[in-house]
Amino acid sequence: NAILEGAQAVNPDTVCYSVSEISADAASQYDTLILGCPAMGDEVLEESEFEPFFTELEAKLSGKNVALFGSYGWGDGAWMREWEERTAATGAKLIGDGFFINEIPDDDGLAQCRDFGKNAANA
Repeated sequence: NAILEGAQAVNPDTVCYSVSEISADAASQYDTLILGCPAMGDEVLEESEFEPFFTELEAKLSGKNVALFGSYGWGDGAWMREWEERTAATGAKLIGDGFFINEIPDDDGLAQCRDFGKNAANA
């Protein structure tokens, strides 16, 4: 929600969907996508909903501005680096580095989330 707040401060028309609320085809109609997913299991994207959604979306990302964010509870961020590589390989324009926070953000983390949203919406 803090990332959405930051993005809406720049572009009030920014909307938020969970992957169960939007198809890859519908998501691909946007020029800028801010995609969020937590690390799961052995530092992978959430497998039951997000991974299938992203796999379908990958073929539609060329030329899109894409920002990636997520949270994790362990590891060193390998899942984010792999997700960045996958996204870049599609021809998408990555907006900065993938942003991730350990566990639940504190006040400083929430401020970072808002800044990330602002930067992504400015792309």
